[in-house]
Amino acid sequence: MNGTQDLIRPAGSILDRARHVCAFFHGREEEYRVLLPFIKEGIDRGEKAFHLVDPRLRSDHLERLARVVDVARAEHVGQLEVRTWEAVYLRGGHFDQDAMLVFIADALKRGRAEGFPLTRFVASMNWAVEDRPGVFDIVAYEARLNAMLPKDDPVI
Repeated sequence: MNGTQDLIRPAGSILDRARHVCAFFHGREEEYRVLLPFIKEGIDRGEKAFHLVDPRLRSDHLERLARVVDVARAEHVGQLEVRTWEAVYLRGGHFDQDAMLVFIADALKRGRAEGFPLTRFVASMNWAVEDRPGVFDIVAYEARLNAMLPKDDPVI
């Protein structure tokens, strides 16, 4: 990092080289009170925002984002991608940790190739408490994700 302007500050904390964070919220208002400043900071810096959301809440997510960033512009220039669980985590109707790790690696490479200095992933994992095929692999997936992430690029 080059200085204080490069610091990443989710929820009043400062992230260093370990940038895979898990947060639990008491509701959607608390979730967005924490996430919106983090998301806005990245957009303002010209970083890529990649969000994985509950398909039932995609519209609400975009409306909340629109309170702090120009969603249409960010999507138009490829700075913001908002996808649903089914499209990413649950492709084919089940969770496949190997496919998900490949997906994340590819998304990170694509962000760099598109000229973004950093990619910030925001992923809702509420689907993991449902009875979904493959869900029992989630702990192994998270450990493997930690091991594969570059130490100075994405924020997940």
